[in-house]
Amino acid sequence: MIVHAYYEEDARVRREAEALVESGRPVDVFALRRAGDEPSGTVAGVRVTRLPVRRHQGAGIATYLTEYATFFVRAMFAAVAAHRRRRYALVQVHTLPDFLVFAALPLRLDGVPLVLDLHEAMPEFFRSRFPGSAGPVPHALLRAQETLATSAADAVLTVNDALGDRLIDLGVPADKLTVVLNTPSLALFDPAAVTARPLRADGRLRLVYTGAVTPTYELETVLRAVAHLAGDRPDLDVALDVYGRGDDAPRLTRLASDLGIGERAAFHGRIPLEEVPAAIAAADIGLAPTRRDPFTDLSLSTKLFEYAAMGKPVVASRLPTVERYFAPDTVATYVPGDAADLARVIARLADDPLEREARVARTGARVVELGWDREGARYVALVDRLARDR
Repeated sequence: MIVHAYYEEDARVRREAEALVESGRPVDVFALRRAGDEPSGTVAGVRVTRLPVRRHQGAGIATYLTEYATFFVRAMFAAVAAHRRRRYALVQVHTLPDFLVFAALPLRLDGVPLVLDLHEAMPEFFRSRFPGSAGPVPHALLRAQETLATSAADAVLTVNDALGDRLIDLGVPADKLTVVLNTPSLALFDPAAVTARPLRADGRLRLVYTGAVTPTYELETVLRAVAHLAGDRPDLDVALDVYGRGDDAPRLTRLASDLGIGERAAFHGRIPLEEVPAAIAAADIGLAPTRRDPFTDLSLSTKLFEYAAMGKPVVASRLPTVERYFAPDTVATYVPGDAADLARVIARLADDPLEREARVARTGARVVELGWDREGARYVALVDRLARDR
């Protein structure tokens, strides 16, 4: 596997790699290296080679391109060198960026089947991340890159049906495409493995967010909702815990102070994936806030599944993908960008134990239906089929 991410922090890549190891296949991953990381090591049976390239969150386009290009070259040479020794049965490339698939081209030319796992739609991502530079020419170039990348692969994976429908509309053959939902491992997100917190056990209504701290996830709206509740519902004594990192953290910390809720909003930074279940268990309500735009209309937050798996009521932005996978009586939703509506939904869940418990039960059942046990088996079956003759 080749992935432009820190392996330990990418839950999807880890789930797929560990599913293959559990099925009896050895797996090598070529990934980014964080400061202080060893160049190589083994994580849950997966051999990880960490190339000397680091992420630059919140940087400009030129910095991103330099980072992508550097990783591309290093990953290609590392994979080719390893292939001479290991003789791979299959190579899988995770996006973004889409053109990273061509780092595996030397192996593809040697007859190794190539799987492209599209985590996101790169043209829409670029428009959302760099709106000032996302004119028709860059968009057309990114679309062309995406088409070339999917054409080069023997099989294409993606993370939800909305992205799958989009790829089919763009010409990817249906028999080449497999949707493997980005759902959590229920073995890791097991409420029985941690101490459960009764609602408002310490008198406070504790909200939790676990994920990237970037403008895509509208934590500004969350902070304004907390300010609404602090003013209108002091009896709830609301507090917010944010676990994650990103370029928006300094601005959000200042905003919390400006809104007068600095003591109610705690930014803990990123924590290891293995610690996320306990962080969720220590809260009362899980938040999956997402700004709505053409990019996020194609996204489905994994956080939503994780909160529900841990038996917590979930409040999420009202996105097409959320409504596609979850009935109205499961996840509670609010109008994206509307802090007052978010505050209203949170207060309603806190006040109505019958609604809260019913939603938790129905959402939890839905998460079991869509869980990684099913999705992982479909993924392993695809790899087995492609790698059988190797």
